[in-house]
Amino acid sequence: MKKVNMLTLVFSGILLLACKLSNDVNPGTNGKKPLLAGYSNQVVLDWNQMAYEAMGGPAYQHSLLASRINAMVHLAMHDALNSIAPAYQTYAFYRQDAEAEPIAAAASAAHAVLAASFPDKKARLDSALTQSLAKLPTGDRYNRGIALGKEAAAAILAQRQNDGALQDPIALIEPTVQPGEYQVVTPFAFIFAPFWKQMQPFGLKSPDQFRVAPQPALISQEYARDFEEVKTVGVKDSKTRTADQTAYGKFWYEFSEAGWNRVARAALAGRKLDLLATARLFALVNIAMADAYTAGWESKFHYNFWRPLTAIQKADTDGNETTTADANWEPLMPTPPVQDYPSTHSALGNAAATVLVNILGDKTGFSMSSPTADPVTPTRSFKSFSQAAQENADSRVRVGIHFRFSCKAGLDMGGKIGQWTIDNYLKPKATALR
Repeated sequence: MKKVNMLTLVFSGILLLACKLSNDVNPGTNGKKPLLAGYSNQVVLDWNQMAYEAMGGPAYQHSLLASRINAMVHLAMHDALNSIAPAYQTYAFYRQDAEAEPIAAAASAAHAVLAASFPDKKARLDSALTQSLAKLPTGDRYNRGIALGKEAAAAILAQRQNDGALQDPIALIEPTVQPGEYQVVTPFAFIFAPFWKQMQPFGLKSPDQFRVAPQPALISQEYARDFEEVKTVGVKDSKTRTADQTAYGKFWYEFSEAGWNRVARAALAGRKLDLLATARLFALVNIAMADAYTAGWESKFHYNFWRPLTAIQKADTDGNETTTADANWEPLMPTPPVQDYPSTHSALGNAAATVLVNILGDKTGFSMSSPTADPVTPTRSFKSFSQAAQENADSRVRVGIHFRFSCKAGLDMGGKIGQWTIDNYLKPKATALR
């Protein structure tokens, strides 16, 4: 927990500174009834929300670790349920028990992962588990469900036990005057979690599998164009940023893994996706986002590119005659203490969106709120996941913390990771439907 608390302290500074579904048939089932179609998916939604609350709720700060924990929670829930009614490929847990109670299995799996990750929240998590189990009849099926859930959780926890995620995230770097190279951004005097560039992926073959192409050269017209854009629209007191751009810049400022889990919950509101299909959806979304962080970090540290804050204040060193320095320039929102290229915020958003498009279809409307939104306009509505992913990426330019080319590279990376995840993990079993 010491490392988790360190992550909280670090990133609290950033935010404080600143195809239609039918009623009983799921996509990809060819009209056949899923094995767990009679069970509500509410337990999955409840524990997705519980994970968010365990990580701080509106004061959520955990970032990289949170993406890892979310993936473990939802993989444990998926594998537990899939062991009762094996409709999809499993991930880490292979024992089957068709007589186990599904709700008990799912809730116990999520609880076990969160309790292991946040022992200081055990009382709150125990209370949530009691609520999940309260209406279930006790007996053999109940007990077998609880045991199965715990075993599924143990399997994914064991798989990630030595992945190196709990290292000290605070790293000092040598000062540099080399144009284009990352330099620390105020108010931070460090760079965040360099070890994450080699984190064990959940689904990718390696962290560099989808490494982005190099950023534009400092002397290029593309660099100058994107430099001028973020300098003009991203500055704290911008005269060209519209009220709506300011609103969605702040709306999407929260950490992507928190926001896009909320997108998934909002998109499922009013839809009767069955229990196991819902567990699979959240597992795939969170695998993709966790891997987008890892892949994004790998590319960030490979290219080591400076942030707009540094680039604009020190533009007189970049060798580009069309860029002009402003030593007093400040972005609308605080800049995270890690390199610019690519935008992992954009990558996570499109990774999640790509998974959701594959499962629910793009033309899925939803509305949701954000804890970082302007209080006057806390809710936004979207007609599609792709629209939300594009706005999510664009927001980073509007608040002054990313170049446009970094957001484009992040979107491309995220799309590839999301599709890879869908194509290679938790795939439907043709014989699992009746």
